[in-house]
Amino acid sequence: MPGGTVRFRRWARLAVLLSNAAFTAISLRAQARPAVAPVPAAAVLEPHISGEEIYQSACITCHGADGRGAPRTRVGFDTPLPDFTDCPFATAEADVDWMAVVHEGGRVRGLSRRMPAFGDALTRNQIAAVVGYIRRFCSDNAWPRGDLNFPRAFFTEKAFPENEVVLTNTVSTNGDFVGNELVYERRFGVRNQLEVVIPMDATRSGPGWQIGLGDVAFAVRRTVFASLRTGTIAAVGGEVAFPTGKAEQGLGAGYHVFEPFAMFGQALPRGSFVQFHAGLEIPSDPRQGVTEAYARTAIGFSHLADRGFGRSWSPQVELLWARPSGHESEWDVVPQFQVSLSKIQHVMIAIGVRAPLNHADDRGSAVLSYLLWDWFDGPFTKFWK
Repeated sequence: MPGGTVRFRRWARLAVLLSNAAFTAISLRAQARPAVAPVPAAAVLEPHISGEEIYQSACITCHGADGRGAPRTRVGFDTPLPDFTDCPFATAEADVDWMAVVHEGGRVRGLSRRMPAFGDALTRNQIAAVVGYIRRFCSDNAWPRGDLNFPRAFFTEKAFPENEVVLTNTVSTNGDFVGNELVYERRFGVRNQLEVVIPMDATRSGPGWQIGLGDVAFAVRRTVFASLRTGTIAAVGGEVAFPTGKAEQGLGAGYHVFEPFAMFGQALPRGSFVQFHAGLEIPSDPRQGVTEAYARTAIGFSHLADRGFGRSWSPQVELLWARPSGHESEWDVVPQFQVSLSKIQHVMIAIGVRAPLNHADDRGSAVLSYLLWDWFDGPFTKFWK
């Protein structure tokens, strides 16, 4: 039996096992001093008290009536207080992260310990109510909310505009390719994002290796729809890849590639989600390359450990389809797993396997990993303890 076929079957079996595990998990999922002393809920706060009333009773002393933070002369310490009217800050994170800080105090996300814990003073419903009230300090509803920022997959790009740096590594199982890709994403305006992709690849040709820069790409995208009520987000955009690599050494295509695309994400019950991403890759020189259509789907869920206040674990499975013009369709499956590292969850890692479902001898399998840093949340070295 040819070695390539044996390797493919081994990795295909592994991919199927990981896919089954991820889908099973998804199925199971679907079924220093306090600035304000915690207030005994039973003594002061009625069960159905509003979020505004809770804020007035327990939060206003430090955070101010307008949500901008009280003066340092009033609170008595120099630790900067957040400005809840600052929409870029106030909309970036999901409600569950804000609720964790209210329930457990700032320490749970590596923030200031001057933020006290109210878990013994407020019920979960009351915490949700006060977080909902705090959200109102950002008066511009055009900003997409962090609840629509679903976990990043390897190939299915998400519609939420981000501020991230992602380093992805790809190693082919036949030992002839090692790829490293640095992606820089920067959000601008309310719903826009710029992206730069810099690949550094190594390919083996005969007994030697060719190492160098691949085709650098620039992309822009815009979120065109975001609804917290329905849990839906959608975006469109375009990318241009420049022939900066050496095509004769297998480091790039040798021509420009234009790529219009669209993305869609949908929240599902109990922390589950599904994301779609589709587009075209159009070569600048049809004599050298062919137009390729692609569609990608990712389904998964996120589980927060420690009663919903701890580390985030997100298994996913991607199904990839691509069809170069004049050729047969190509299908791949990519089971994967993402986990947060830092307390504030701005540093994450993921690992997965890309296994072809057809034409395996031509394309082969690969092991994937990435390191993600959400630089908007703060320096890489902060929020770890």
